[in-house]
Amino acid sequence: MHDPNSQSPMKPSDDGWFNPGRLNAQLVYCLYLISFVVGITGIVGLIMAYVNRGKGPAWVDSHYTYAIRTFWIGLLYALIASILMLVAIGVILIFAVAIWVVVRCVIGLQKASAGQPVDKPDSWWI
Repeated sequence: MHDPNSQSPMKPSDDGWFNPGRLNAQLVYCLYLISFVVGITGIVGLIMAYVNRGKGPAWVDSHYTYAIRTFWIGLLYALIASILMLVAIGVILIFAVAIWVVVRCVIGLQKASAGQPVDKPDSWWI
């Protein structure tokens, strides 16, 4: 007899850390946040987003696009801020870039946790 309270074991196609889905998108955002301490994790998150984009549902793909753009735009902003450190305003801007990345990751984590797509994944802002 079948127990209605029992759960079936996860299949390889189920949402797991390394399958394109909610948990994987959350892992990408977490790796970005950890990269403030351990720099290489941001690149690992970027690779994971590129590898999994187009393999999951459309709402998850919006998270991968958002995460990829967060990485590259954040890198561009950080490069500009680094150059502007020669005239001292770059110090303030580098903190602004860090806050921008953290805010985008938190927004992405909240949306992914709720199973919602990112509203404007191609946005340059928040």
